[in-house]
Amino acid sequence: MTDQTTLDLGPQARTVARIAERVTDEQLAAGTPCPAYAVRNLLGHVAGLSVAFRDAARKDLGATTDTGPGSSVPDIAAGWRESLPKALDELADAWRDPAAWTGETRAGGVTLPGAVAAAVAAEELVVHGWDLARATGQEYEPDPAAVEAAYGFLAAAAEQNGGNGVFGPVVPVPDDAPLLDRVIGLSGRDPRWTTA
Repeated sequence: MTDQTTLDLGPQARTVARIAERVTDEQLAAGTPCPAYAVRNLLGHVAGLSVAFRDAARKDLGATTDTGPGSSVPDIAAGWRESLPKALDELADAWRDPAAWTGETRAGGVTLPGAVAAAVAAEELVVHGWDLARATGQEYEPDPAAVEAAYGFLAAAAEQNGGNGVFGPVVPVPDDAPLLDRVIGLSGRDPRWTTA
């Protein structure tokens, strides 16, 4: 990844917000590439991680940054169509502060350097944007800089874990596949996943 302090999460956050905006009420119960999550749970997870990584950037540590992602199956809250885009905007804005990239912070109950937390936030937005787009039959064009950041984080994590992914076994993807497909494979998902 290039100089991490130049990564603006805004373009990817807006991409995820646009995908979420197009989700119909009828799609909320549909399955997703995350086996335990329906679309409504995935949206709830995105809402929660947006607040958690916003607070991680601000170094506002507490309940939002200390709760592990697997502690419960998330769900959407009332008013999510208004609150989710706002949380995504706040996430991106918080990481525009150079202080967010310095020192340590916490997210998901894990203490990590600020720059690493930003890379994790990029990975979460890229991968879950893909999950949501696939589950709802939408086109997906993620921000290239966020995809590069996601790849850098996931590839380094897989190397440190002896070839195992952070979120499950790595799905083999050809080296010449598009970078997004390689990110999705590193995340433990099959890039060919469809709702059918």
